[in-house]
Amino acid sequence: MASSHLRWVFLALWVALIGCGSNDIAPNDIALNDIAPNGASTDLDESAAISNDASTTTLGPVSTTTTDSSSSDPEDEVESPSDDEVATLEPIDPPTSTTSTAPSVSSTTTSTAESTTAVPTAESTSTAPPETTTTTAATSATLPLPASIPAFASTISPITDQVASRLTHSWREGCPVGLDELRYLTVTHWNFDGRAATGELIVRADFAEPMVGVFRTLYENGFPIQQMQLVDLYEGDDDRSMSANNTSAFNCREVAWKPGVWSNHALGTAIDINPLVNPYVSNTRVLPPEGSIYIDRTVETLGGIYAGDVVTEAFSSIGWGWGGTWSSAKDWQHFSASGG
Repeated sequence: MASSHLRWVFLALWVALIGCGSNDIAPNDIALNDIAPNGASTDLDESAAISNDASTTTLGPVSTTTTDSSSSDPEDEVESPSDDEVATLEPIDPPTSTTSTAPSVSSTTTSTAESTTAVPTAESTSTAPPETTTTTAATSATLPLPASIPAFASTISPITDQVASRLTHSWREGCPVGLDELRYLTVTHWNFDGRAATGELIVRADFAEPMVGVFRTLYENGFPIQQMQLVDLYEGDDDRSMSANNTSAFNCREVAWKPGVWSNHALGTAIDINPLVNPYVSNTRVLPPEGSIYIDRTVETLGGIYAGDVVTEAFSSIGWGWGGTWSSAKDWQHFSASGG
């Protein structure tokens, strides 16, 4: 009998303990299915399912999926933030698309291409014509003279040892004239940039003074000479000197295509002026070949020589003939004492 009473006491205590444990479960932790079996809708609105705990106020309405205590898949378990963490959370706006917040690759490439094309390349500044072809832009063979010009200057001197040491290609033993029959001249001339320069040449002694007079006339009338260097600068190679538009006189050489026949240049009685823009023309042959763009003599070119101009008149005044008057060929650059 006593044992029967004890069993009832223990049973009562056990029931009491179970009843007390159920009070530890928060009302909102109860699954909605416990309130509305079989998923039937209840009279509770979404706000009634929101916990008073601050940690859940930022999570919005409670869904049956997240509160289903039957889920045992670890991947479905989401750790709730602590109270401290939730206190600092703010509402999050919907994320913007990545294309609107960062430039795409294609837009970056396009802007780069635009900036590149806007800046001229180094390949656009090298497009200027070579120095010798700038003459094609001229509308006159002469330059306009400034209001004040440097005085013309000239020198005439025998061939000194110093000068002779430079004639390593233009003179040698066996030439038709000796060094004592030649004179070294310096004269002022205009270059193609419109600046006064000093040129040098060698001519036969008896034509030294008249030649200085010719170049004084050319200078005073603004006729330019691109450069005037001894032909030795080009190792006596007449073709190279012509291609460089170099004005030169004495050169101990034979007549082209006539072996054994001395040229008037070998006598010191001929000169070629601006030979690139005043080429030699015979049938289809043009010398220098680069001068073929200047064979139309109806178009005036800076440094060009034309019938009746200041150059032909100046040389005519000292009795020198012009190759531009030849009948079988035209040598626009060439003047000589014999006319040939």
